[in-house]
Amino acid sequence: MKAIRIHAHGGPEQLRLEDIDLPAPGPGQVRVRHTAIALNFSDINVRRGGFYQPEPMAMPIIPGNEAAGVVASVGPGVDDWRPGQRVAYVGMDGPFYHHTGAYAQERNVPADRLVAVPDAISDEQACGLLLKGTTAASIIERVFPPRAGQVILIHAAASGVGSILTQWASHLGATVIGTAGSPAKAEAARRHGAAHTILYREVDFVAAVKQIVPEGAHAVFDGVGKDTFVRSMDCTAPFGTLVNYGNASGHVPPIDMIDLAIKGSLSICRPGVHYFLKDAARLRAAAGKLFDLAARGVLRVEIGATYALADAPQAHIDAEAGRHAGSIVLRP
Repeated sequence: MKAIRIHAHGGPEQLRLEDIDLPAPGPGQVRVRHTAIALNFSDINVRRGGFYQPEPMAMPIIPGNEAAGVVASVGPGVDDWRPGQRVAYVGMDGPFYHHTGAYAQERNVPADRLVAVPDAISDEQACGLLLKGTTAASIIERVFPPRAGQVILIHAAASGVGSILTQWASHLGATVIGTAGSPAKAEAARRHGAAHTILYREVDFVAAVKQIVPEGAHAVFDGVGKDTFVRSMDCTAPFGTLVNYGNASGHVPPIDMIDLAIKGSLSICRPGVHYFLKDAARLRAAAGKLFDLAARGVLRVEIGATYALADAPQAHIDAEAGRHAGSIVLRP
């Protein structure tokens, strides 16, 4: 079968379409024939290298940690899945950048890592919701539950996670200010419920936020990282909360704790999705809620672009350049 592999860390040119052998599923495993593979920024970080890895990763690596598809066959001891069922998965066991392997036509997956995909959800929606949706859920349900009367600044509001956060927070009654990198992305953020949008590459977003809400936002949800997080402290309301969930522009630099007091008794949180990924029951419960919200139209999963698996290098180039709003999907 075909798979994308890297033999060394580096640029998109390291992504190579190669023939590999896939053994029959072992005990407790399910062979999944992929129909849609999510491209997440974590894939780019794994390709580049240095993403949370204390030791070098063993090469070659098949990137990717999230996909949807159909059960092709099951291994010994698997009795809760059958060929033909629609399934999806994200991560294997713990940190989602470990044990990657989704950039392939088929993959053997532990049976307890799979979630069933309901008829109302497309394969593209499924693989656009699991990682991004559980990331959003970790913020909205565990860190800072939005409510009416609150103002939330969401950076990259048209991105995969950003669009889900924008829709969910707006649904819960909060007023969302969304930053975006282009007029098209600003329009996408407004479609998702942002009451205000800021073209952060053209204007000072701190000043723009203060024009809208002089006292500052009650919370900041930031997946950009280095370029936006520290500056966001200057447009957060007293006793407000800043949440960093991603590092598209690089890791957030060290912050002096005393600055949190000086800038208004602020709170900072850096959630991760490991809470959901390391426990099958929690993952399936979260997936069920996300699929229900999508089926009811509360969350609309916008697919910004689809690429053939062989075109993964170009997909990475475009993702790094921020050329698409919404999720990016690879098709085997």
